[in-house]
Amino acid sequence: MIVPQVDNWQLNREVEFPYEEARPERQWAAMFDLNKCIECQTCTLACKTTWTHEEGQEHMFWNNVETKPYGGHPVGWDKRTLEDMGAMEWDGDTYEGDTIFETEDVDWDDPDTHPTEENINDDVAGFMPDIQDDWRYPNLGEDESAGEGMEPDMHFDDDTHPIWFFYLPRICNHCTYAGCAGGCPVQAIYKRPEDGVVLIDREECEARLVCNETCPYKKAQFNPAENISQKCVGCYPKTEDGRAPQCFETCLGKIRLHGYINTPEEADDSDPMEEPTNPMDFLVHRKEIALPLYPQFGLEPNVYYIPPTTAPIDYLEQLFGPGVEDAFETYRGIGDGDEPALEGLLNLMGSTEWSLTEFEVDGDEAIGYYEGDEVGRVPITEPQAERDRVEEVDGQEVYRLDIT
Repeated sequence: MIVPQVDNWQLNREVEFPYEEARPERQWAAMFDLNKCIECQTCTLACKTTWTHEEGQEHMFWNNVETKPYGGHPVGWDKRTLEDMGAMEWDGDTYEGDTIFETEDVDWDDPDTHPTEENINDDVAGFMPDIQDDWRYPNLGEDESAGEGMEPDMHFDDDTHPIWFFYLPRICNHCTYAGCAGGCPVQAIYKRPEDGVVLIDREECEARLVCNETCPYKKAQFNPAENISQKCVGCYPKTEDGRAPQCFETCLGKIRLHGYINTPEEADDSDPMEEPTNPMDFLVHRKEIALPLYPQFGLEPNVYYIPPTTAPIDYLEQLFGPGVEDAFETYRGIGDGDEPALEGLLNLMGSTEWSLTEFEVDGDEAIGYYEGDEVGRVPITEPQAERDRVEEVDGQEVYRLDIT
């Protein structure tokens, strides 16, 4: 038998998946800037009150924000899967380790091991969360720091802090090769051809719970009151109308951008200083500043993150792959005035309730568009007042943590 192979550009190689490659007409995508998240949980509550406020959904947070490195909902969701995968090594930008579907060396063409049969969850790296023990602590590890011990008079001058943590907002990644869809034995989970949103057909779902285990991000969750599994729907009723998802629109930190992404071969390479271009392609493919979460899982997730510049690179490379240092350099270039188009795009985030399918720079302004219509316009450089980093007060040096 020939094991199905699909092209995963994030890993720079073909990977094993139970089904043939079938990319949608366009792919729903998102970008979060982790340097700006304050974990106010406004996004979490917006999603909760919109989608998961019914009986049987008490434990569900389709959007959650957790503190890294110690937080996780469900408990240890990433650590437990990573331990099951074994060595995860990169050779440059090529991933040489196993993905979740390759860990057990399963022949996915074999009728006895194909996802339409039972026990596929035994053949995929991961674990089954327990509703009582794993889902009941959504704020586990909140604000717990890693690194050195804190002293009362400490201040940080280096970019990477000796004491650190950061906030990681998570929604369904609407993966190109969704683990939940690849594992469902009754094929109740599907990827919409028009926008790549991954949905569960509640009429077809038989609550086999395999999706709860084969999704390494744990965004397929069981509803015991309805006896079905449910997940984030990408707010498709809003995005179909051109609006950003609920958690995006309500984000106080303005860290979220919704749009659509192409593969590297089909990416829009227009120069935003000269004409409108696709913002997701610009961030992911051209600037390579936004990176996927745990690309080594092998599912080609479609939510991307600008990594936090204050956390250690070796830890961040485990989360986002080998592009972290280059992303740091590009991000710091914004402060140096070297990236006006990128600065303008990041300022557009949160300035409009619309999704952005194009943006451009016009003079000292950045302009956002949805399907050709202008939906946002902001200054590239916002007015700032800067204070001294260090000031002497009563004979003592006082350091400001926020100088702008």
